[in-house]
Amino acid sequence: MQSSREFDLAVLGPTGYTGKLCAEHIVKNLPTNLKWALAGRSVEKIETVAQEIKALNPDRTPPEALAVQLNREELHSLAQRTKIIINCVGPYILYSIPVVEACASNGTHYIDATGEPPFIKSVAEKYHETAKANGAIIIPFMGVESAPADMLSWSLVKRVREELSCDTKEITCSIDDLKSSGASGGTLSTILTLFDSISFSDLSKSMHPFALAASPPPKNLPRESITEKLFGVRCIPDMGVLATSPTAIADIIIVHRSSTLMPEFYGPRFYFRQFVRVRNVLVGVALHFAFLVSLALLVLPPVRMLVKQFIYLPGSGPRLEDSTADRVQYRAVATADQDAKEPKRALGTLKFQGSLYALTGLLMAQGAMVLLENEEKVRRVSRGGIVTPATLGQEYADRLQEAGCYIRTKVLEF
Repeated sequence: MQSSREFDLAVLGPTGYTGKLCAEHIVKNLPTNLKWALAGRSVEKIETVAQEIKALNPDRTPPEALAVQLNREELHSLAQRTKIIINCVGPYILYSIPVVEACASNGTHYIDATGEPPFIKSVAEKYHETAKANGAIIIPFMGVESAPADMLSWSLVKRVREELSCDTKEITCSIDDLKSSGASGGTLSTILTLFDSISFSDLSKSMHPFALAASPPPKNLPRESITEKLFGVRCIPDMGVLATSPTAIADIIIVHRSSTLMPEFYGPRFYFRQFVRVRNVLVGVALHFAFLVSLALLVLPPVRMLVKQFIYLPGSGPRLEDSTADRVQYRAVATADQDAKEPKRALGTLKFQGSLYALTGLLMAQGAMVLLENEEKVRRVSRGGIVTPATLGQEYADRLQEAGCYIRTKVLEF
């Protein structure tokens, strides 16, 4: 990448709920010599955000405010001026395909916080090879969906490889603990937009576990029993009672892209699955059917119209003072790919205390720093193009640890 570019990074969409939290994390935690900008459609609104975040670190040089409309000419101009764009403009399926195209075409690195499988499937098919040819590293799903699950899985695979000298056959992950003060208007708007703008057939194709696989998926994948499929509940040793997780779809797709981008690291038979831990079987069954009913209702346009009357407006969300008790903990067990009756296993956890939207801002900002400081290593590991958070490797795990997102792994004795 050209070192002469004007900015190290630009946050696109800083007036939105998540975009502002990302900018706040940059102000408070990233190096003060960082050359950065805030970019969006309204300079006045951006300057207001810049003034608000300046109070968090008055001694820091403020970012430059850039007026950028979401058209090809202005997005290409922005991409040519900066090394990395952190894109916070959603719903991504509506607004952000041109942003990816501009970055891929100009060799500009890109990070976003999408949780929309149809969006990333579309841009991967259109721009992966272009980005790869131009040296751009494109990392979507860098927020709560799906960086935590992706980095916990990577860390477990690393532990298995280092201590057991073998591949990993399977990882079962669960969201063990979750407290959230609510979803932002942008998140809720995105969910409704997907049902409004994508056919059920295309939505279904984008949500296949290997929809984004970079190489053929493994053969002889594990099969669920009829009971597990019907009721959505299973009991797994070391994990407890697990049920259907609404966030599992995106996380599974991204972890499988990581494993197929780096097959020499994960192994040829790697498989990932994710659930949510529940108190007992009855709660798990109730959660499973509630999720299915919710999906069925959202297919109906009148239901979506009604829901829109009761959600936060895009750009708004829970107050941070109401999010102080928010937290999330992931737990996962990796099974080594060993020719043994009882293969060795490794246990991993990822914990964060605080707003999940603040966590998303943290994940994107710290990922951008890894790209700035370790560009050639990330390109060598990921091979460039549209990749995943896990391709940022140990440097990313270390930065998350320092920022308060803790990952722990160990090999189980029994």
